Amino acid sequence: MSKTWLALVIGNSRSHWGLFTDKTLIYTWDSSHVSVDVVQDVAKTGEIQKLFSGFNFSHLLVDFPRIAIASVVPKQTEIWQIYNNVKIITLDDVPLKAMYPTLGIDRAIAIYGAGNNLGFPILVIDAGTALTFTSANNNQELTGGAILPGLGLQLATLRNKTGQLPDVELPKKLPPRFAMNTDEAMQSGVIYTLIAGIKDFVENWWCDFPDGKVMMTGGDSETIHGYLRSHYPNICDPITVERNLIFWGMRELWEKGKGKRSEKRARYKNK
Repeated sequence: MSKTWLALVIGNSRSHWGLFTDKTLIYTWDSSHVSVDVVQDVAKTGEIQKLFSGFNFSHLLVDFPRIAIASVVPKQTEIWQIYNNVKIITLDDVPLKAMYPTLGIDRAIAIYGAGNNLGFPILVIDAGTALTFTSANNNQELTGGAILPGLGLQLATLRNKTGQLPDVELPKKLPPRFAMNTDEAMQSGVIYTLIAGIKDFVENWWCDFPDGKVMMTGGDSETIHGYLRSHYPNICDPITVERNLIFWGMRELWEKGKGKRSEKRARYKNK
């Protein structure tokens, strides 16, 4: 049986892929959301290479490799039901206590992976389309979190919901706090308030969990971590940045599920 499998995390804006051989993450890449036509074609022909954005992994894959999927986009989840060898991960698969029914599966998997690798208690800050805080205690119980618009979404909203404000990109370095032009004024307003909010959340969490670990992930994680380093170095230094954090969680769940699949096969053989 092939030890190669794919992890697919379907986020609000993009799809995030991880290619594994057993427990080893070999390669990651991002893509736009996959259309139903592409999934139907791959399911029919087995030409899985069409999903790889030009990368050649055919030597590692057998026909119809197993794909573990975590999705926060219901329409994308539905599309992937067509595929022959897919496991849709839900909250029922994540062994964390006290989860509420509408908790995002991406948040649950990320904090599970973080806690299993760095230890609990753990706080995960995911800086993607939305910026989220997710906390779990020593007993691997969810202790809550928060959701707010991410940096890009805040800037895009200013552009799209106003008459004259421009399209502004995130700067590599912190802008002047009191800006003398519109672009930097937008950057300043969004960035300084967001990193101040992160500082407040992290300090408050450390009051409850002084020995707890903090991790940051997501597409904007390195940029935000750089802003924090410039402005709040004491907060920044203890925070671990890991872009592939959710794949840590996917790996843990894959291994856990592999054990269950082996037990199931053994019971079947003994009947």
